[in-house]
Amino acid sequence: MTIRDTDRALVQAATAVAKLRCRSQHHTVASAARTAGGRVFTGVNVQHATGGACAELVVIGTAATQGVTALETIVTVADRGREVVAPCDRCRQVLRDHFPELRVIVGPMDALRVVPLAELPAETGSGSAD
Repeated sequence: MTIRDTDRALVQAATAVAKLRCRSQHHTVASAARTAGGRVFTGVNVQHATGGACAELVVIGTAATQGVTALETIVTVADRGREVVAPCDRCRQVLRDHFPELRVIVGPMDALRVVPLAELPAETGSGSAD
C-alpha cells in the first residue's frame, strides 16, 4: 500500500520518541500507533535481565489506559529513530489477536510502505525488542 501523509507523521512521532527516550540499554526501540480517528499513542521498550516489554506492547497498554480498543496503524523504529523495524513474532501474535485489521509501516526510511499485519512474513531473528 502507498504510504500516506498521516503514515509519515506516525513515523515522525515514533522517531521523535526514539531520539528523545532511547538513550540507554533499557530503552532501545520506540513505537507509535494511530486510531482511525487520528489519536496517536507512543511508547518505548523496557529491557531488563528478567525479561522485558516490547515497545508495541507498551503502546497497546498506553492506548488501553485511555479507553482505546481499536488501532489502525503502527510503526516501530530502532537505532534512535534511524531505522524502521517490523514487530517481533511475539508482538505480531498479540497484535493479530487484538487488532487483526492493523496496518504496519515497514521498510527502509527512504522506501517505507504499509502492509496488513497478516501479510508480514515470519521473523527469523529476535525482533524489535533488541
